[in-house]
Amino acid sequence: MIIRKLGWAGIEIESGGQRLAIDPIVGLGDLEQFIGPPLTDLPAPSGPLDAALVTHLHRDHADPDALADAPLILRPAVDEGEFLEVAATTAQEAVGGTVVAPWETVGAGAFTVTAVPAVDGFGDPQVSWVVEADGKRILHCGDTLFHGHWWRIRMRCGPFDAVFLPVNGATCQFPHRTPASPFVADLDPEQAAAAAAILEAPIAVPIHYDTIHAPPVYAQVDDPAGRFATAAGDRAHVLAIGEELGWRSAPAL
Repeated sequence: MIIRKLGWAGIEIESGGQRLAIDPIVGLGDLEQFIGPPLTDLPAPSGPLDAALVTHLHRDHADPDALADAPLILRPAVDEGEFLEVAATTAQEAVGGTVVAPWETVGAGAFTVTAVPAVDGFGDPQVSWVVEADGKRILHCGDTLFHGHWWRIRMRCGPFDAVFLPVNGATCQFPHRTPASPFVADLDPEQAAAAAAILEAPIAVPIHYDTIHAPPVYAQVDDPAGRFATAAGDRAHVLAIGEELGWRSAPAL
């Protein structure tokens, strides 16, 4: 299993000659009217996708342009008849895909994936994804809040070889969400480090930081990756965009 960090929360995973991506994005679309253009690169996956996983239908996690050619898209359900976050507009409906319920396990080519509970900062449906291949198991946590499912996720789906956790601790003042909450809408660095400890992950990779910072509409904490590295200690493994983490199989004799 080889994992490459994409922009924002995105990662791609290669195994058995196949490629799976989680939350890949190549742009911010209509979100730019609120928060401006991305502040970091948003590279596409390095080749054609065999499958894609979406943690939730917000524009910065479900990009129709990045997902257009994926033959299999797995995502959480949408609450019928309820107002979705502004990012989940008609463009998001084009994502389509197959709904996977929390704790449901499905095959995706060379990969086995399980949707596990997560809590979205704006009340929209969200899952985190457990991905298994080549005898390795990782967890990708989208932009979840801190929640009480960590222990059960570890007990039911662990142990994990690596976990990918949001760390930017964003506070938001969106015009359609008034009055604004003073509390973070996703994990801050110290909360992410605490989650990694509960999950007993030997490797914890920060994601979901630096691409978007547009105070007061969307404001991340100062130095999210640095704070996470300090809080998580030896678990922390900070990857640059495009950098790889992985476990290569030994060549056959």
